[in-house]
Amino acid sequence: MRKLTLLFAAIGYVAVSFAQSNVASKDWGTGEYAGVWKLSVGKPEKINLLSELDITPKREALQEMPDGALPISPADVKIELRDGKTYISFPLEKEEKIFGLGLNFKTVEQRGRIMRLHMDHYTGSDNGRTHAPVPFFISSRGYGVLINSARYIDLWVGTAVRKGPDAPEEQDRNTDRTWPAQPYSDNIEVLVPAEGVEMVFFAGPTMLDVVRRYNLYNGGGALPPRWGLGFWHRTPTLFTDKDVKAEVDEFEKRGFPLSVIGLEPGWHSKAYPCTYEWDKSRFPDASGFVKDMLDENIRLNLWMNPYVSKHSEVYDKIKPYTGSHTVWLGEVPDYSMPEACKIMTDHFRKHQLDLGVSGYKMDENDGYDSWLWPDVATFPSGIPAEQLRNLYGSLMQQATVKMYREKNLRTYGQVRAGNAGTNAYPYVLYNDYYDHRGFITALINSSFIGVLWTPEVRSSKTSEEWLRRMQTVCFSPIAQLNAWADGTKPWTFTDVEDDIREIALLRIQLIPYLYTAFADYAFYGTPPVRAMNLEEGYAAEAQTVEGRLDATDNPYAMAIRREVKDQFMVGENILVAPLFAGEKERKVVLPQGKWFDFYTGKFAGEGEVITVAPGRHIPVYVKDGGIIPLWPAMSKFEDRKYPLEVRHYGNKPATYSLYDDDGSSYNFEKGEYTRIDLTVTVDKKGRKKGKAILLKGKQVWSFSEYNFKFMTE
Repeated sequence: MRKLTLLFAAIGYVAVSFAQSNVASKDWGTGEYAGVWKLSVGKPEKINLLSELDITPKREALQEMPDGALPISPADVKIELRDGKTYISFPLEKEEKIFGLGLNFKTVEQRGRIMRLHMDHYTGSDNGRTHAPVPFFISSRGYGVLINSARYIDLWVGTAVRKGPDAPEEQDRNTDRTWPAQPYSDNIEVLVPAEGVEMVFFAGPTMLDVVRRYNLYNGGGALPPRWGLGFWHRTPTLFTDKDVKAEVDEFEKRGFPLSVIGLEPGWHSKAYPCTYEWDKSRFPDASGFVKDMLDENIRLNLWMNPYVSKHSEVYDKIKPYTGSHTVWLGEVPDYSMPEACKIMTDHFRKHQLDLGVSGYKMDENDGYDSWLWPDVATFPSGIPAEQLRNLYGSLMQQATVKMYREKNLRTYGQVRAGNAGTNAYPYVLYNDYYDHRGFITALINSSFIGVLWTPEVRSSKTSEEWLRRMQTVCFSPIAQLNAWADGTKPWTFTDVEDDIREIALLRIQLIPYLYTAFADYAFYGTPPVRAMNLEEGYAAEAQTVEGRLDATDNPYAMAIRREVKDQFMVGENILVAPLFAGEKERKVVLPQGKWFDFYTGKFAGEGEVITVAPGRHIPVYVKDGGIIPLWPAMSKFEDRKYPLEVRHYGNKPATYSLYDDDGSSYNFEKGEYTRIDLTVTVDKKGRKKGKAILLKGKQVWSFSEYNFKFMTE
C-alpha cells in the first residue's frame, strides 16, 4: 500500500478516501461518531498533537448531536506527497469565511492570511507564532478540519492562485484601477513537513455544531471548581506571608471580592530556574500560611516555569530525563515521559498539593527563541524538539491535572502554551501582550480552537482605562488583577473605586450563570465565552475597504479588511460589548430577535446596529426570554447555599437549565450533579410566572431559594 501511495504521489495527487470515524481501538474505545471523519495519507508520524494526551471523547454527547454532513467531497481535497513533505489543498468558495487557526489577536476571519503555526510568545503579528497555534479551521460552510501534526505547519489561506479553469482573469495595472495585488484564490494550501498526516473532519450543520463536535471529540470542555470563577489577585513578586495577609485584609476592609491569591516567583527559594520549594525567609511556615488562607476561604495559585534549578532537591532525580539544552541554565524536563512526570509531580505534591495549594500559573513554556531550547535540541524520549515545543504546554497541563485528579480535586490555573486537545484541561491562556482591543479579539478567537483565554489586568495610564479593562476581565474565563510588577490595587484610581467594586461584585453574582456555562462546555462542548459568529442570527459582515496608494507604506494599494471583533457572547443569553478608553461612542451589532439592557431590562434593539455612549457600566445585553440566575453580591463565598435572584428579560416564555454540583470534586462525572429547570410562563395577558423545577430526590448544593425578578415591563 505504501508503494502504491508513493506511485500516486509520483504521478500527481494522491487518491484518498474518507471513512466514517471508527474508533474501535484500545485508545479510543468502540463505536462511531456521527459527523466526524478521519483521513490519513502517506505515513503519519506516531507523535501528533493528540497522541501524547490522555483524551476520551464524550461518546454519548457526540451521538446526541444533530446529524451533520460534510459540504465537500473527497475529490475536493487534493493531497500530494513529495520531498518528504505533505501538501494539502482545500477548496474555498467565493464568499466562504475561515475562522480559527490559532489564538490570533488582530484578526477573526483568516481568509487572506499566510501563517506558520508555531508555538511562541505572541509579539504583535498574526503570523501563526502564538501561545495556541492550533491547526484547526472552521468554514462558514459548516465544517472544520484538524490537521493533526505537531510540526510547524505552513498555511496560505485564500492567497495562492493555482492554474486552472477557475483562475481569475489577468488584469493590467497600468490601465485598470481595480487591479488587485492579491487576486482571487479558491483554496487553502497547507504544507506539513512530514511524509504523511492524519486529518480529522467535523461536520455542522452550523459552525457552533462544528466547534462543539471538536471539543467533545477531545474530551469536552473544562469545568473549573466554583471558587475559580471568583475574583483573582496576583501579588508582587517578593511579597512575604505577612504582606499577603495584609493584602487579603485590605480587600476585606474595602469590600472587594477575593477568591484566589496568586503568588509570583518570589515564593520559590530560587526562581528562573525554579526549585518549586518555599523560600523560608519569606514564608517560614508555608503549611501554616496555606491553612490560614484556606480558613479565610482564599485559595492559593503558585507561579512556576518548567526549568529546574540545581538547588532544587529534585534536581538529581530529574536530570536523566531532561533535554540536551538548558533554559536560564535550568534543566528542561521531558514531560512526555511518565518517569519525568512522576518525579516532578511527586515533588509538587510534597511541597504544594499536600499543603493545600489549589493550582498553578505555568509560565515561560511557550517561546521566545532567544532563551527557549533550539530546534536542534534532543530529549530522552526521542521526540524532536520542534514537536515537543508545540506539545510542551499541553503536557504540563496534563501532568498537573492528573495530580489533582488523583485527590479528586478540581484545579484551575493559567498557562502560556496550549494546543489541540487541551480543551478538557482547566487552564486559561494569558500573555504579556497588553493591547486592550487585542485582548478582546483573542477572547473571541479562543472559542474557535478549544482553548480558554483571559485578558488579565495589570496597569493603566488613566482611571478610565483602568475601569474599562476591569470591566472586560470580569466577563472572561478568569477575572484577575495581576500586580506582580507594580503592586497596583483595584482601588488604585480612587475616582473609579466604587465602579470597579461594583463590577467585581457583579462577577461574583454571575457565578451561578457562569458555572452553568462551563458545565455546558464540559457536557456539550459549547464554549462559555464565544464569538458572535457562532451565535444564531448574527449576520454582521466584514467590510473590505479600498486601500489608498502610498509609495512607501502601501505601494500596491492593498485593501483593508474591517471586522466586528469587539463584542462576544457569554453563556447562553448574554452579549458583552466592551468599551475602550477615549471612545466617545461605540456600535453594537445585535443578532436577530429582541435584546434588552442587562441593568434595566429596557428594550435595546432587534437585529440591528445600535450606538452606545460610554457610561459607568460595560454594555451588556440579554436576548428575549433570557434567564440570568444571580447570587447575592458578596466579597467572599463558601461552599454552602445562597438565595438566588432569577432575572427574566423580555416577554418570551423560557426555560433555563441551571447546573449545580459540589463545586470542587470530579464526582459530577459519576452523575452527582443536578439540573434545575428555571421556567417562566407568559399568559395571554402578558402576566409572567416563574418556577424552579427540581427532580425529586436530587441534591442541591448552592441554592436555598429562587426569587424571580421580571426585568421587562
